[in-house]
Parts: sequence; C-alpha cells; structure tokens
Amino acid sequence: MRSYTDIKQSKALSEILPIESADMHYNNASIKGINYADEYRAELMDYNTAQKVLSKYLINPMFGIIPCWSLASLLSVLPDGTDIVKDKADTENEKYMCTVGVKDDIISTFGKNPVDACYEMILKLKENNLL
Repeated sequence: MRSYTDIKQSKALSEILPIESADMHYNNASIKGINYADEYRAELMDYNTAQKVLSKYLINPMFGIIPCWSLASLLSVLPDGTDIVKDKADTENEKYMCTVGVKDDIISTFGKNPVDACYEMILKLKENNLL
C-alpha cells in the first residue's frame, strides 16, 4: 500500500498546502554527478532540508525537487476528527473513505488507498474554502 503522495498529487498539493508541511520529497539527482538526472524517486527528507542539501544540483535545469506528503503529514493538515476507514459497502473493489465533520456537516471522499482518500479530501475542502 502506498504511504505517500505520487508526483501528480504532490505537484497539485504544492499549490494548496504550505511547503513546510511536506515531510518528504521527490528528486531526480543522480549518483553519476550534477550533469545527470535519474527518474524521480521519493525520499524521507522534508522538502526544505532537501532544497538545502541538494542545492548543488539545482544549477542543472534537468534537476528538480518536488515536495511530497506522507499519510501522517496529510492527516496533520486535515481538521481534527478526520477519519479514514476501509469502505465495506464496496466488496468488489478495495476502497477507503475519508470523512471530516465541518460546520455541522459530514464530508466524505474515497480513494484506492488512505493517501488517495486524504488527497481527495484536501481538494474538496480547498474547493469549498474549508481548508
């Protein structure tokens, strides 16, 4: 089960959430040196620290650092009382439901895994000016 945002989700969240809330990052630095770029991979270093540590690579326009959020950091930006459960109503597909109580209402989103469900919740809350 995936425990952090994929690159597409990470890019979208970087437009919504404070970068400081990203507890991981993607980068494509290569062990071959600063003139090479590898495939993007997630690493367990927060985005701001990664910017400082990997700054020597930033001179290469092929190189990039993208903030990434673990499930724990996604939950930390959602309102208190956020709940994620496996949806037992859909027995054919494994699906997770994220629920949040906001302003006397309950909002629910779904995803293939808890990260996807939280990601969808953040998008929905942002769309409704509740984040």
